[in-house]
Amino acid sequence: MTNRVDEIDLSLSMDKAKSADRVAAAQHRLTQLRLFTAGLLQPDVVAPGLLVLFEGFDAAGKGGAIRRLTASIDPRHVRVVPIGPPTAEELRHFFLWRFQPTIPGAGGMTVYDRSWYGRLLVERVEGLIDKATAKRSGQEIVEFERLLVDNNVTIVKFWLHISNEEQLKRFKDREGDPLKQWKLTPDDWRNREKRAAYLNALEDMVEMTDQSHADWDLIPADSKHYARVAILETLIDRWVHDLERRGLTVPKSRAGDYLS
Repeated sequence: MTNRVDEIDLSLSMDKAKSADRVAAAQHRLTQLRLFTAGLLQPDVVAPGLLVLFEGFDAAGKGGAIRRLTASIDPRHVRVVPIGPPTAEELRHFFLWRFQPTIPGAGGMTVYDRSWYGRLLVERVEGLIDKATAKRSGQEIVEFERLLVDNNVTIVKFWLHISNEEQLKRFKDREGDPLKQWKLTPDDWRNREKRAAYLNALEDMVEMTDQSHADWDLIPADSKHYARVAILETLIDRWVHDLERRGLTVPKSRAGDYLS
């Protein structure tokens, strides 16, 4: 039986010019949606909070995708949260405890650069938790996300997938660029050696946590130009669908704002 990870088509690509046009169009639509959900287009409407989370292999393009997602949005209307290892204080609590302060309220928007899925990926692969604990944690994440969705939060989840070969190429590019060397750490090289273990953990993670209330969008990211468009346009589709599902009348996009 094939799984969703095996079915990701890494051959999908897009040329730079077409990608730039579609990114720009999507950014216009995202700006409109953000103003609407913040209550700035129709003061009597404040929409559910939006939580967008990004996971993916090292050098998969999460940072570039987040920059393009947030580029056209006023900084006052979006919060980007980089998620690192838990602190000593955070480790004293239930693993989802540390995320509570940054979950968006009504009319808010938060973007996570990595997320609570580190529990099912890094912590499992590094042996910090066993497989049974990972399975229980997956069930807890599903219920946690269900609680959020039922309490006025829209969740959109992206996994950016790249091949082993493309990752090595990007590592080498970073290694040779003085302005990008800071992005490449010894842990990145060590994680590369554990790709098979990460793939196993990823397959289990998607199987457990790809739910109707919080689907996974698995993005082929060997082509950055393709991935950036896919992310922005998928986010628009999911955001609009969830707003309409909740009974909100979403403003129509202006001509040329969003090339579907």
